[in-house]
This record gives sequence, structure tokens and C-alpha cells, in this order.
Amino acid sequence: MAARMATTIVQFENVGLRYGTGAETLSDVSFSLDGGGFYFLTGPSGAGKTSLLKLLYLAQRPSRGLIRLFDEDVVTLPRDRLPGFRRRIGVVFQDFRLVPHLSAFDNIALPLRVAGVEEDELATPVNEMLAWVGLSDRASARPATLSGGEQQRVAIARAVIGRPEILIADEPTGNVDPEMAARLLHLFDALNKLGTTLVVATHDIHLLSRVSAAQLMRLEGGRLSDPTGALKNPPREPHMGKPRKPSA
Repeated sequence: MAARMATTIVQFENVGLRYGTGAETLSDVSFSLDGGGFYFLTGPSGAGKTSLLKLLYLAQRPSRGLIRLFDEDVVTLPRDRLPGFRRRIGVVFQDFRLVPHLSAFDNIALPLRVAGVEEDELATPVNEMLAWVGLSDRASARPATLSGGEQQRVAIARAVIGRPEILIADEPTGNVDPEMAARLLHLFDALNKLGTTLVVATHDIHLLSRVSAAQLMRLEGGRLSDPTGALKNPPREPHMGKPRKPSA
């Protein structure tokens, strides 16, 4: 039986991003990602990781270059079509961005309510997500009463309850202890096995060895390199040595 061909879900071509009149934050970034992949994005502070993620979840438009998501040019996409695209993308922010006056249940339910799901249809999917992240007993708790790890899990549940095709996470393990980091990675790995494409920005490259199928992209000085051969059309950079797979 022939192997199934992977479908390109993200494509960047010669993308540059400049804020105001300063130097480019991102320069000549080119890559393609396959649907269903698990990608870690690494690099030092100030390398442009968050800016690249903003381009991916359509919070920012590039200064130049082409970006295609789901086989459509999103740089020229009419603004009235952006909400539909954004519903296909889940985002876990570094600072969680939970609504402080809402319970854990209502924070998780928020994307479904925005999408127009009827109130009597919310309980089952939200309670399933609370159980999936191990917070069934904290459904009525507000963010201020939750620990950092619990807030992070609520943020993840909110990001994935709409079954996004892509999940983008910005430093999701940066504010939790190693045990919680391992638990969060397990949740991401399980989601990836269900078919969701994962892009996780992290400063800790050791996380890569904990997800066997993950690949690594690295940003430095606003330019992208491809140390593990993850990218289908990597940037044209000076020779950096033969790409290698990470050890398990």
C-alpha cells in the first residue's frame, strides 16, 4: 500500500517583518510545514520567536513576502475572512490571557460561545476538556485561585476545544516546574497524535527529546535555520553541516 502524502499546511516565502522604521525583526524567512507535524521553535531571547508566531496565528501581517495557510494566501486575505481562519488555529499565550472574572469552565467554553454553540450543548465538550487536562474538580474556580500550572492547563483546554487544525504555543512550559512541563508535553503529544499540527516556541531545546516525532526550527537574529531537517524548503543559508535527527 502506498504511503500517504503529507499535505503542506503552512508556507512562508521570503517573509520579512519590520515594526515601524527600525531594522527587520524577521528577514527572508522561508519554510513549509506538513499537516500533522510537531515542530519546536527555538532561539535566544529577542530572536523573533513571538513575532513569527503572531504571523502564524494572523495577529500580524508581514512587511513583505508570502504566507499561505491551508493553501490560501493570508497576506491579501480580506479582513472579513480572518475570523474564519483564526477559528482553525488554537493559541496558548505565554501569559495565559484567561478572562479573570470567568470560571475555568467559562474560560474554556468561550471559543464555543463565540462560534455560536448553543448553551445546552456546551457542558459535555467543556467537561470533557476539563477532565482531559485534569481539572474536573476546578471547573468553578476563577483564574486568581488557580496555580500557574492550572492556569496553563485551562489555557490549553480553551485553545483546543474548537479542535483546531494548528495549535501554536508560546513558551508553554516556561512558568511551570519540570513535572508539570512533562505533563503539558504529554497533552500536546496526545493532541498531535489526533492529527493537530503543533508549533511550540521554547527556550528549552531539551524538550525536543521528550517528543519522539518532533522536529526543530531555530531563529537567531531574525533568520531561520533548520538543524534537524524539519523544513520542506529551508532557507538558503551558508552551509551549516549536515542536518541530523535528534537523539531520543
